[in-house]
Amino acid sequence: MRTPSPKATSIAVAAATPVAILAAGALVWQSSYAAFSGTTRNSGNDWATGAVALTDDDAGSARFQVASMVPGQTETKCITVTANASVPGVVKGYAVNPVPSAAGLENYVKIGIVSGDGGGFGSCDGFVGDTTVIPSGTSLKTLAGVDSYAAGAGGWNVTAGTQSRTYRITWTFDTTGLTQTQVDQLQGARTGIDLQWELRSN
Repeated sequence: MRTPSPKATSIAVAAATPVAILAAGALVWQSSYAAFSGTTRNSGNDWATGAVALTDDDAGSARFQVASMVPGQTETKCITVTANASVPGVVKGYAVNPVPSAAGLENYVKIGIVSGDGGGFGSCDGFVGDTTVIPSGTSLKTLAGVDSYAAGAGGWNVTAGTQSRTYRITWTFDTTGLTQTQVDQLQGARTGIDLQWELRSN
C-alpha cells in the first residue's frame, strides 16, 4: 500500500476542515429551532386611588345666627349632607372652633341632633328622623369635647355612589335651675361653635 505523500495529507486535512465547520453550523441551526414555544399576557394592569367628597346645602351660610336671645328660646333647623364617593366609607359629625364666653353661656345653650331623610337647609318640612346623633339637652360645652373624627358622632355608613342624609338640629337656651342673679350675669354674653361632618373611606 502506498503511503500518502505529505502534500496529499495536507490537501485531505484542508478539505475536511470546511466540512466540519458546515456540520457544526448545521447543529447550531437545528438547536436554535428545536423547541415549540407559546406566550400569553395579562395586559393593561393599572391602579388608581378612590375618592370621597362631602358637601352640604348651606351655601356657605351659618345654620344659626341668633341675636338678642332670651332664656327659654328654642329653634329647629335642618341641613342636608351629601356624600359622593367611589369607595364605601363612614360619615361622622364633630365640633370645631368652639368660642367660649367669660360668662359660661356655652353651658346653657343646649343642642340635640337627629339624622334622617327629607327636609333641607331651607326647611325641615318632610323630615323623618331615624337616628339620634347628639342627645337633646347636650350643652355646647359638652359638644366641644366631641372634637375629632375619632370621637365623632353619627356613624353614617355610605356606599360607593352619591347619597344624602339630613340632620335636624334643635337648640334651646336653657337656664333651668339658675337664680335670677345667675341668669342676669348671662346678659350680653356670646358663644359659638362649628359643626363639621367628615367622610373617611373604610
